[in-house]
Amino acid sequence: MTTARAGTKGEAIRLLAAEGIARVELDYESGWQDAIELGRLGQKAGIRVEYHGHENIAVKSRTALIAGLSRPKVSFRQRNLYCLFALDELTADELAALETKAMNVGDYILAGHLLRDVDAIWTE
Repeated sequence: MTTARAGTKGEAIRLLAAEGIARVELDYESGWQDAIELGRLGQKAGIRVEYHGHENIAVKSRTALIAGLSRPKVSFRQRNLYCLFALDELTADELAALETKAMNVGDYILAGHLLRDVDAIWTE
């Protein structure tokens, strides 16, 4: 059994009818509005339906932060990027540029000591 990502309500409905899926993640902005209805459909099919508006990412290094922000963002979710390295490894200009890049796609760069739950890890 697998987890599937739905980018639209229509896609979620198709996934709820598919074989071999245990969980459908609603990964679109208005997914929260559809979560209850799709959750009920999922219950009938024995599939769990979830919506998450953000994800917490542990960023292990300066290089990982730069690389992660250079990749195309594939989710609408807000990413909280918790830097587990000393932010003074970045120059003030570099940090400002990375923060601007992150904010332009709805993400935030945060100090690592604030991290609570980890959804993903960027290592490089």
